[in-house]
Amino acid sequence: MRYIIYGAGAIGGVIGARLYKAGKEAVLIARGAHFEAIQNKGLTLETPESIETLKIRVVSNPAQISFRDDDAVILAMKSQDTEGALKELLNTAGDAVSVVCTQNGVANERMALRRFQHVYAMVVMLPAMHMVPGVVEQNSLPVPGILDAGRYPEGIDATVETICADLRDAGFSAKPDAAAMRLKYTKLLMNLGNAFQVICGNDADGREILTEARKEAVMCYRAADIQFATDEEFRARRGHLITVKPVAEGRPRGSSSWQSAIRGTGTVEADWLNGEICLLGRLYGIPTPVNQLLQVTANHMIRDKLPPGTITPEELRKQLKL
Repeated sequence: MRYIIYGAGAIGGVIGARLYKAGKEAVLIARGAHFEAIQNKGLTLETPESIETLKIRVVSNPAQISFRDDDAVILAMKSQDTEGALKELLNTAGDAVSVVCTQNGVANERMALRRFQHVYAMVVMLPAMHMVPGVVEQNSLPVPGILDAGRYPEGIDATVETICADLRDAGFSAKPDAAAMRLKYTKLLMNLGNAFQVICGNDADGREILTEARKEAVMCYRAADIQFATDEEFRARRGHLITVKPVAEGRPRGSSSWQSAIRGTGTVEADWLNGEICLLGRLYGIPTPVNQLLQVTANHMIRDKLPPGTITPEELRKQLKL
């Protein structure tokens, strides 16, 4: 199987690099300065133990790839970029290519299934960073991450078995999971804090606010009869496999949304994380004021190019009357 890593940032870059190092065929799709850096020098993978530059093939658009029957496309762009990426992919790859959604949130699989016959949901527990063009950081050792996957909306087939086996060869913990979306909905509960980091910074104390955001989400899940894994099940799957270690002492770390804000990409995923809860709330009559405030404020921060930490948790709590 050949792996097309569509979006070679933190998650996609680490997955692509490790598959390549394990002898699997991999092609990266990147853009802008990141594409140029990889094309000119290779992709640099930094871990707590080593720094290695890999000469992986990279293109800037799916149209530059001659797709094959054995290709699996790993979607790793942010959710706000998925729709455009899927249109480009369909135009050149056709609707029979296998599409694996390795993104945060729960909307990407549905977007993909509108166009593609074979769609897979992948649960991502992979501490990684991408702050410099041409460089990705893997922050967990000895296991770099957990990548369980299953067909969407449910099931297991030979393709997902092969993908998980190849990921295990690359050092990941990867299991076929017929109900992978249950874990993705639980992961979404954790990602509700991404917007808070964009607003208040990665060191601010948001426990009270995020507890309320999570309560809103769980109420929405129950109203919509959405199945999700318990915290105990999620922790049991994570176990002691993920051990975050610094690549360089003193280097700040933050969520994928915080990384986007610091890099000045101009967008964050709040509409697809907190916004997912707001959508469910409006569909099922559940008030979601905390998630709404986080969504709106994070988008405001990005639109006005305000750095994380501009607004304090106290200001948010005051608006929410917590």
